[in-house]
Amino acid sequence: MPFEPSLLFQASFWSDIAQLITPAVGETLYMVVVSTILAYLLGLPLGIILVVTSPGHISPNPWVERILGTLINILRSAPFIILLVAFIPFTRSLVGTSIGTTAAIVPLVISAAPFVARVVESSLKEVPYGVIEAALSMGASPLQIIQKVLLPEAKASLILGVTITTISIIGYTAMAGAVGGGGLGDLAIQYGYNRFRTDIMILTVIVLIVIVQGLQSLGTTLARKLSH
Repeated sequence: MPFEPSLLFQASFWSDIAQLITPAVGETLYMVVVSTILAYLLGLPLGIILVVTSPGHISPNPWVERILGTLINILRSAPFIILLVAFIPFTRSLVGTSIGTTAAIVPLVISAAPFVARVVESSLKEVPYGVIEAALSMGASPLQIIQKVLLPEAKASLILGVTITTISIIGYTAMAGAVGGGGLGDLAIQYGYNRFRTDIMILTVIVLIVIVQGLQSLGTTLARKLSH
């Protein structure tokens, strides 16, 4: 049923809206938090490997760096909506279904992990090599340099990277709603678009803006505090 402005003055209208928005927000946050954590569990080591195996770094290995970089670029070049459909058989075999919030996490992680790897690579390459050379001169091993030099020195940039990644995943979850992934994207499509409810569409966008703005402010504040 199309939206009528007079409904804004009815308490039952806002009660119905809350019953729709609240679970959708919960589903979106669930997908975003779990996907971000899993994407970093995969992408952080990949980003570290890309850096330390690059020419002139602590463990140069051009073959590893080239092959890994190519694989990451291939996954990054595929639009998320294509990965969402292409990995339906893999998602179904992994979680038992290809529909719902848990199922959407699988393509979200596959799409976000290569992005995380490049973000981490960029952050770690900002660390001055003179600091690394100082650690090498004191006999530090590559693992010690990664743990005590690279990651600590790049923590502010890494925090900003987490913020950027999380916001990108929020956008991906909206697209996941197009194929039954749940969350705010699914709400906007099923109730806003298909039922011509512009009020639902507008409220969904407002909620997403609030979430994104909150995350960006939090990430910027943390990065500023951790910066040298």
